[in-house]
Parts: sequence; structure tokens; C-alpha cells
Amino acid sequence: MKATIITQGRQFTISEGDIFSVNRYPETKAGDVVTIDNVIFAGEGADAKVGTPTIEGAKVTLKILENKRGKKIVIFKHRRRKGYYRRRGHRQELSVVKVESIVA
Repeated sequence: MKATIITQGRQFTISEGDIFSVNRYPETKAGDVVTIDNVIFAGEGADAKVGTPTIEGAKVTLKILENKRGKKIVIFKHRRRKGYYRRRGHRQELSVVKVESIVA
């Protein structure tokens, strides 16, 4: 079964057993279980359900495999002929999650 969920302002189309990365869930650690009830589409073929805006009673269970930091992004600002430049870096905090179950 496939489902489309909204978590942390982003949409993901997932199926059971998928592993993907999202922004870190606050105050969680590896092994914790997160339940998402913001399901906007579930099912396949004739059994598909579309939410208006979400499906009542539908939920997706995610298991956190690890919390990590993403790849470094360099932000570089420069003004030509002025001797001005700024260099900053950023690493996003991520959670790697696995889809345990989809209930629709």
C-alpha cells in the first residue's frame, strides 16, 4: 500500500518498508516511533482514498533509525571591488526513518 503524507511542511509518497530522510524530529533518538496522522492519499488502484484535506483515522507509523547531520552547504557573499566577502556554512539536522505500517 502506498500513502502520501505531510510531515514538517513537506509531502512524501511512501510505501511500507521505505527508508528516507526528513528534518530531525525534536527530542527523539534512534529506536523511537513517530506516528503521522496527516495522510492525504492512501491505497492503490480501485482501493485508493483521497483526503479532503486528510483521511480520517488514517495514520503512518515511522521508526527512527538514526539522527545525523546532512552535507555541509557553504553560503558565500561577495561584493565586487569593495573588499567585502562573508563565508558561512550550514549542516541540516536529519532523521533517517523507516516506514513500519500504513493504516487507512
